Amino acid sequence: MPHPATPAADSAAHGLPDAAANVPPGRAAPFALLPASFRSAAARGIRGRCPRCGEARLFARWLKPAEHCPACAQDWTHQRADDFPAYLSILVTGHLLAPVIIALVSDFELSPGALAAILLPLAVVLMLGLLQPAKGAVIALQWWHGLNGFVRERRPDRDEPGPA
Repeated sequence: MPHPATPAADSAAHGLPDAAANVPPGRAAPFALLPASFRSAAARGIRGRCPRCGEARLFARWLKPAEHCPACAQDWTHQRADDFPAYLSILVTGHLLAPVIIALVSDFELSPGALAAILLPLAVVLMLGLLQPAKGAVIALQWWHGLNGFVRERRPDRDEPGPA
């Protein structure tokens, strides 16, 4: 079943009040367009959107998250991404560049200086390009699992098994 495009449409579809109406900053609206799974919450974070509603920008600046979402009023000051996004971007960059390094070394007779001139800028661009999406995914992970002061929220129509 396709999901409505806006929180208001989703709220109306579930017979719920408009999520973002009259919600003070720092308090999360009760029923925003919540993601159906961690995967969709992480995809929103990777795209730099609010993992909770998907409507507003997650970042105020390049790596600084907004204090709260203007669409759903989710408070993002609880997030503690720390160094994990950097570790993720280094890990992904290394895995992407490993075949490139092997191909350059085995197929071409390049000097060490030429290899450095190709690989160092490429590595820097990849790491910097992956840093914000990695941080968005880490923030989404924390929010989805209710870590560091976040409230764990799920869609009202989502049936989750209870503890066994």
